[in-house]
Amino acid sequence: MPIYPTLSVLVALGVIVAELRFFRTGLFRQVAYWVSMVIVYAFMIPVDGWLTKLSAPIVTYDDTHTTGWRPVWDILGEEFVYAFALITLVMCVWDWTGRREAGRA
Repeated sequence: MPIYPTLSVLVALGVIVAELRFFRTGLFRQVAYWVSMVIVYAFMIPVDGWLTKLSAPIVTYDDTHTTGWRPVWDILGEEFVYAFALITLVMCVWDWTGRREAGRA
């Protein structure tokens, strides 16, 4: 089983569980969260697409460690899953920390 997609999915599932069980920010129910994810992907696609385009790649991947599935402009599907996990974790920590700080004030 390729390592990069496996780890991407595990990390994404871990972040979802952390949000639902630990952070409990309600992030997934907020329209602002989903709008921000659209914005993140809107900027990620041209940048990541340029870096990984198969015609002249700047960043390359070992095909034995990926699925090879490239749904948008030669960007690996794993990149989208990993970006979801990373951005969601940052937003959870940001919101959770802000709520804790507000409680101390």
